[in-house]
Formats: sequence, C-alpha cells, structure tokens
Amino acid sequence: MADWAELVGPALAAAAVPERLSAGTLTLACSGPVAMELQHLAPQIVERINAALGRVAVERLRFRQRPPPSPPTPAPPAARPATLPPAAAAALAPRLAAIADPGLRAALERLAGRVYRGRGGA
Repeated sequence: MADWAELVGPALAAAAVPERLSAGTLTLACSGPVAMELQHLAPQIVERINAALGRVAVERLRFRQRPPPSPPTPAPPAARPATLPPAAAAALAPRLAAIADPGLRAALERLAGRVYRGRGGA
C-alpha cells in the first residue's frame, strides 16, 4: 500500500493506516471519527484500490480503532557548511591533492572544516 496517500488523499492517509489485506478484507487502523468517514467513502476507496492494483483484491474494509498516527518528524536543519580559513586551507590543499578519490577528498575537507569550527574557528 505504498500508494495509500495517492489513493485516499493526504488528509485521510494521515489519519488512517492500512494494516493488512486478508481474504479480500483490508484492515485500516484509524480513530473513531475517521472510521465513520471512511465507512461512508468505502465504495470509492475500494474501487480506487482495485483500479490501482488492476484486479479485485479488496472487497470490503474493516476498521480497527486506535489513536491517529503521529505526524512524521521533520528532518533536522541542514548544518551550515564548515569552511577553513585561507591559511589552514592552503596548508591542507597539498595533502588533499594527493588523494585520488574525489569523494574521500571532499569528505576529508568537510571534516577538517568541522574540526576547525569545533575548536572555536570559523
């Protein structure tokens, strides 16, 4: 049910979670008020799911009452890029130039910036 949000819309997808599909019955976990709304929308939801699957897989919906799912936790803010002062960057450049792998070279350069920032620099 990876396409659940597309099938029922973001509002209902946030309030109801598909738990399992067994013998034509799709079990949804949701709160009581949402279950009432989904019960009224059941024919449309079943039709959308079956159309997306290309076959009749869901014949009926079953509701299991539980608290609504918690919203996803936001991603942590991106750390500001750590930069070395010009003198430190000039001293580090010849050592980094000797590293053939560009990914490793970039990672070491970022690490150097963070170490410098951690010591009260930049």
